[in-house]
Amino acid sequence: MPGMTEQTHEHHVIDYIEITVGDLAAAKRFYGEAFGWQFNDYGPEYAGIRRGAGEVGGLRAGEPVGVGGPLVLLFSSDLDASVEAVRAAGGQVVEGPYEFPGGRRFHFTDPSGNELGVWSEK
Repeated sequence: MPGMTEQTHEHHVIDYIEITVGDLAAAKRFYGEAFGWQFNDYGPEYAGIRRGAGEVGGLRAGEPVGVGGPLVLLFSSDLDASVEAVRAAGGQVVEGPYEFPGGRRFHFTDPSGNELGVWSEK
């Protein structure tokens, strides 16, 4: 994966997540505004999602956004602030926030239609 030589990888641990997007610039703006993500640009169709010296995933343009598949969950120390950040950045909250054993959670769609979730511990 691009940019992955800088970090340690663990056997059988989720290592990298790619999110298919319809518009790479719009997706970078959304995730940057909503969650403070930063990116490594690899051309007009791919941007790596930076974490420290390495990457944890990427935004990939050029293919239709599919429905279904694994649900990516992000953690938040302030779920209500995350809900507002998603809305302010142009995302749509599609479920919740709701309580579950162990915390609270909501689901949102990004401007390309990808559904992700965010959870907190209380």
